[in-house]
Amino acid sequence: MRCELLDYELPEALIASRPPEERDGARLLLVDRGRRAGEVEHAAIRDLDRYIERDALVIVNDTKVVPARLFGRKRGTGGQVELFLLHRVDGAPAGAEDLGGGPQESAPRSEHWRAMGRASKPIRPGSVLDIERDGALVAEVLERAEDGVLTVQLSSPAGLSVAAAIDAYGHVPLPPYLGRGDDASDRERYQTIFARVPGAVAAPTAGLHLSPGLVERLRANGVEIASVTLHVGLGTFQPVTVDDLDLHPMHAEVYSIPDATAGAIAGARERGAPVIAIGTTVVRALESAADPAREGLVRAQSGETRLLIQPGYRFRVADALLTNFHLPRSTLLALVFAFAGRERTLLAYRAAIDAGYRFYSYGDAMLIRGVDAP
Repeated sequence: MRCELLDYELPEALIASRPPEERDGARLLLVDRGRRAGEVEHAAIRDLDRYIERDALVIVNDTKVVPARLFGRKRGTGGQVELFLLHRVDGAPAGAEDLGGGPQESAPRSEHWRAMGRASKPIRPGSVLDIERDGALVAEVLERAEDGVLTVQLSSPAGLSVAAAIDAYGHVPLPPYLGRGDDASDRERYQTIFARVPGAVAAPTAGLHLSPGLVERLRANGVEIASVTLHVGLGTFQPVTVDDLDLHPMHAEVYSIPDATAGAIAGARERGAPVIAIGTTVVRALESAADPAREGLVRAQSGETRLLIQPGYRFRVADALLTNFHLPRSTLLALVFAFAGRERTLLAYRAAIDAGYRFYSYGDAMLIRGVDAP
């Protein structure tokens, strides 16, 4: 796909810098693949239970966003520095052991991590960075790769586990297009109510809309809720800079499909119920685990995915998709193009812009359902 086809114009005023007052307070654009492109309906997230079939299977992403942004100073010079943690060197996602659970005696107090760094001068191997002022978390730079990614050794002289120190001193990794730093409210609102497995450095944003009350109403209607885990990485949100999307380097993301979810999908197929993915991350996890021998089913498995979905892709698992509005020239927008069609998606985006919908991570959403029109 030529990447200029992923462009659209968005007024900056429509970028949501903060979430709605209530989790389920966002607007909802309904897109039916069986209708003519451009035909949409305007609704509200709080009424989502009216638009999902009573026996449907809804699948959410239970990854937990870690406070992956660290601020500190270079020891000796006092220069300000920012680290953005990516993953532990052993491949485990950020904070996989005990993040959020407080200090643990058995948890490691020194770990090697990959991170991105920003400072007024290049951060070189040998640099020691004091995170915050009390020295409770220290980063020593061991290596700097050609692409600028750092290998750092994190340690906690204060006796905390590394994960607990990150939790205490890290900041919520809000996307830069929000135009602000994080505050205390983001610890809750940039996290879904399903967040259980630490590892993401960005939120699965469609899931941010689901409130406990909405989930309760869905279940009361006979809707089944299941989960997958996909630890959202920075690579998912990197803008496409090549001319041909086939040449875009997709970064690996860790995912897991539990036995219970594979079984729930099999049950939905048996009763003829749709599988509704809450977010593009759920789609990527499901499609990465699709069983080639059994149409519409998945294999319970864990691993890494570099799956790039673009127009022409044949979806094997997801029947409907709840998703936020995505950045131009992004692989997420390419996935939505593949799911709904480029013309239908762009007309829906135009309708959303004309109606003043809010865009991106804290913005409104669209529900894409129905069977493709012939």
